[in-house]
Amino acid sequence: MCSKGARVSPVRPLFFVPCRCMTDPLWMTFPLLEALPAFAHRFTLRHPTIPVEAERAEVVERLWAWHRGQAAELGFSAESLCIAEQVHGKVVAAVCEAPEQAIAQVDGIISRKAGLVIGIYVADCGAIYLADPVSGAFGVLHSGKKGSDLGIAAEGIRLMQTNFGARPENIRVQLAPCIRPPAYEVNFAAQIRESCLSAGILPEHYADCGICTSSDPSRYYSYRLEKGRTGRMLALLGRKL
Repeated sequence: MCSKGARVSPVRPLFFVPCRCMTDPLWMTFPLLEALPAFAHRFTLRHPTIPVEAERAEVVERLWAWHRGQAAELGFSAESLCIAEQVHGKVVAAVCEAPEQAIAQVDGIISRKAGLVIGIYVADCGAIYLADPVSGAFGVLHSGKKGSDLGIAAEGIRLMQTNFGARPENIRVQLAPCIRPPAYEVNFAAQIRESCLSAGILPEHYADCGICTSSDPSRYYSYRLEKGRTGRMLALLGRKL
């Protein structure tokens, strides 16, 4: 049904795929997703002039116009941006149209609607991109320690199957920069990969850039490094018209 409404660890497992940052220093893209012409994506980085030493709600409001502009640069209207409340749970909403405000009590959004773009905020937690070039289904999930323990990645994959007929072997999964050992004691990036592969994602369709968000405060916001008063990166993924 559709809802409306720090530094990098020196050990890098073989499944890490290096990110390619585009010419604009304020965002990056990922090769795994760039290879899918039906979708457009972006991962915003730290903005050099927007002040972010404040609580989350105020920071998100300060960044909102810029973030909405990032979606527009990808070719999506301001009204097509879908965002979630993000409560560190495992609930994932399936949408067929953009809601007027953030979808309450969810940490992930999936869709198959062309012209929609999904945005998930992170500042150490993992943003998981899901894209299926066969069914056209796509989504973004917010997965930190709690979400990874709860299995939000597998839940998102399951709901893409039940709502949109996606098959796990066709879904591409990309993990964006997130905090990692030794900067953080829990390796939830490894949990996310294990959960995805157990849900049927093919190893060659899973990519992790391997970047720790605490490794470079000039490029990434880090909740842990900056003691909670910081900005948010925005993971954007949409299906082109």
